[in-house]
Amino acid sequence: MRLFLKITSYLLHPLFIPFAGTIAYFLITPKYSPLEVQSGNILPIFILTIIIPIIFYLILRNLGIVSSVFMPNLQERKYPLYISLGLLIMVLFKVIPNNFTIELHYYFLGLIAGLFSALVLLFLNFKCSMHLLGMGSLLMYLINLSIHFEINVTLAISIVTFLSGLAATSRLYLNAHTKAEVLIGFAIGLFTQLFTIKFWL
Repeated sequence: MRLFLKITSYLLHPLFIPFAGTIAYFLITPKYSPLEVQSGNILPIFILTIIIPIIFYLILRNLGIVSSVFMPNLQERKYPLYISLGLLIMVLFKVIPNNFTIELHYYFLGLIAGLFSALVLLFLNFKCSMHLLGMGSLLMYLINLSIHFEINVTLAISIVTFLSGLAATSRLYLNAHTKAEVLIGFAIGLFTQLFTIKFWL
């Protein structure tokens, strides 16, 4: 059971959330998206939100700044959050404007707001669950897309809801977070995406 939940924590790592939301958009949208628009968003976002953070993690690990991919203590989390915020801002201002998609623009704006909220909490000596923050963001984004395009994506929403519960279970079972940290992380993810609705829905 412990091994299964640890693998789950790796597979549902918040690192994958920006890319997952991007893929979800292009799968759900009824708008015609030329291949160059898709590749112009998907490839740079994959590089900036997955490949580069992994390289930075390896550097930080070698420097002894972080001890594991889950960054168990408060101090370890600050540097990766700074890096993630910088990379997401780069996506927002340098990648998305090249092939502008309003839904993705506000998705990433919500993600930036969520990470900034998590960073503020770190300075208040509270670490919210980044796994649940990510899952909450993705879940609310899918709900927003479903309403926006008037498309039934109940199956996708159900799967992400289930995976959110699985992520919460794994973080609690592995003693990585308290219930409060899990709930607050999930709430931040939900509400930061919810607050962007009025700008594009």
